[in-house]
Amino acid sequence: MSSATQPRVFGAGLIALDLVVGADPESPVRAWAGGTCGNVLSILAYLGWDAYPVARMNDDVASSRVRLDMKRWGVHLDWASCAPTTHTPMIVQEIRRRRDGRPEHRFSWSCPHCGEWLPPFKAITVDATERVRPAVAEASVFFMDRLSRGTLALAAEASARGALVVFEPSSRSPQKLLEEAVTLAHVVKYADHRLTNVPSVMGNDSAVLLEVQTLGNSGLRYRHRLGSSDTGWMQFKAIPVPRLADTCGAGDWCTAGLIAKVAAGGLEGFRSAGARGVRSALRYGQALAAWNCGFEGARGGMYVVSEEEFKNQISSVLDGRFDSVANTPVEVAPTQAVTCPACPPEPSPIHQR
Repeated sequence: MSSATQPRVFGAGLIALDLVVGADPESPVRAWAGGTCGNVLSILAYLGWDAYPVARMNDDVASSRVRLDMKRWGVHLDWASCAPTTHTPMIVQEIRRRRDGRPEHRFSWSCPHCGEWLPPFKAITVDATERVRPAVAEASVFFMDRLSRGTLALAAEASARGALVVFEPSSRSPQKLLEEAVTLAHVVKYADHRLTNVPSVMGNDSAVLLEVQTLGNSGLRYRHRLGSSDTGWMQFKAIPVPRLADTCGAGDWCTAGLIAKVAAGGLEGFRSAGARGVRSALRYGQALAAWNCGFEGARGGMYVVSEEEFKNQISSVLDGRFDSVANTPVEVAPTQAVTCPACPPEPSPIHQR
């Protein structure tokens, strides 16, 4: 049951099962809900929001594991199994150490046991969105990454009802849908190599009020038109990482932090927050990103640190004090084995070494 005092976020896009293979060959492999949309919604639920993914999960092992993990963090699953249901995507994230000791990660979309491709992302259908439309009327925020005609229809409905539309583009989005998304979204955030094919994110036909471009360890830059005109680019240096275990998911934490601080009141609340609110929210998002880099996995810190300690550690990071984070133990309990849908009966778990 949702609380009337909690803001609501609906999201459609990549929700996957992440299989995180740590840098330590003796560490257990973790099976956690992931994908950009899955991470952002799970983080917002962790931060106190009512989060509703719109997805097509069926009853396979990966779908069940994703639902169980999201439910652990308070995510609402009312619209997580829209028909026609299908296999949930699976992504293998392997973390390795470079010669200098720094971690790096790589992703794989094929099963290391049978060699077949792991289940791909499949967007919600237009028919399914018709059933979800009435629910998004209560959303403060609609989040999207992977685009489809159905996703854009939900974004338009949410926007018409006063929600802030946040778009984090995937490089796989078709050009036509990408350009249409920019006419709907109020906030567009992307890594430095994305959106190179879009002529102007803040053009005359664009709804975008805030554009954020992340630059890895160089920080981010942003511009907005919350005043009378486009401000031009402004840059934030990255917050120093208290401990570097894995950079995966840093962008998702930054996005969730931004939303949490300035979007609870929907589009109107975002406008009211103004330039100062956006600046503070982006810095908060950067603090969340820096904090999570101390743990393996896109949301690894959530499984290690208590809610109270999390708040204390983020305050410390914002104040430039990192000892409490650097000294946090990082042991995480193993999760049950997961098998690929294409594997033969009773195969070895795909995350065994």
